[in-house]
Amino acid sequence: MEPLEELVRQDSDIDAASQYYWGYQFRLGREVLVPFLQRHGVFAPGMDVAEIGCAEAGVLLAFLVAGARTGLGTDIAATRLLTARRIAHRAGLKGEFVLHDILHDPIPEQWQHRYDLVLLRDVLEHLDNPTEALRRIRMLLRPGGAVLVTFPPYRSPYGGHQHLLHTIWGRLPYIQLLPDWLFERLIASGQEPDRTEVRRLRRIRLSLPDIPPIARAAGYTIVAEEHYLLRPVFRWKYALPLPPIRITRWARRFPRLAQYICMEAGYILRCHSDGF
Repeated sequence: MEPLEELVRQDSDIDAASQYYWGYQFRLGREVLVPFLQRHGVFAPGMDVAEIGCAEAGVLLAFLVAGARTGLGTDIAATRLLTARRIAHRAGLKGEFVLHDILHDPIPEQWQHRYDLVLLRDVLEHLDNPTEALRRIRMLLRPGGAVLVTFPPYRSPYGGHQHLLHTIWGRLPYIQLLPDWLFERLIASGQEPDRTEVRRLRRIRLSLPDIPPIARAAGYTIVAEEHYLLRPVFRWKYALPLPPIRITRWARRFPRLAQYICMEAGYILRCHSDGF
């Protein structure tokens, strides 16, 4: 076990749920995302890294362990940031964790044009204006900086996040594609704020064909992408004994078909060279 994982496991002040969330985030960052970004030359030790929607910041701390010089983690959930701060402090890692809404809060001057890499893992699909969010993220980046975007396409089996409802109907795939009247009946037994969030994703409907035009409009070029039938995080999140299954070539050729089975899409975006 990684020393940092052991430190978290032994900390009795971190509840079991937070340890679980942090743990699978950290292993995903360490074993999948750091190597992926290193292969494509967008992460190296000494870089400054920010993560939007970091939650307990397991992913961001994996980058700090891998040699990032500094890390900024933002989220709209204050309690999850408390866990991130505690772990970073105990591990002696240089992380800053701030309550911040990327769409609506001003970008502090001290963050502007400071970061080489911004991570946006399973966040973009929740934002009411993905294009504007990516434009605002450009303010964080140094010239030539990169953004990693990963998300489950809306039309994939659970892309509607119906599992958040913790109901019988929420266990069923593709209910987000049903007509409005039936969809509303099936989610009615779910609790708030989960029903509101499921409705939000139904309104946004971010999927594979949307990413190229959104990236262009926000001032980025797609430099790499990966698509999965089985998400890498499943091996830790659900103790799934199966390896991730890539379908990248097929998904790039047939995105309108692939969006129905692709459970994760990942993109590396580079800022255009025409400035901010």
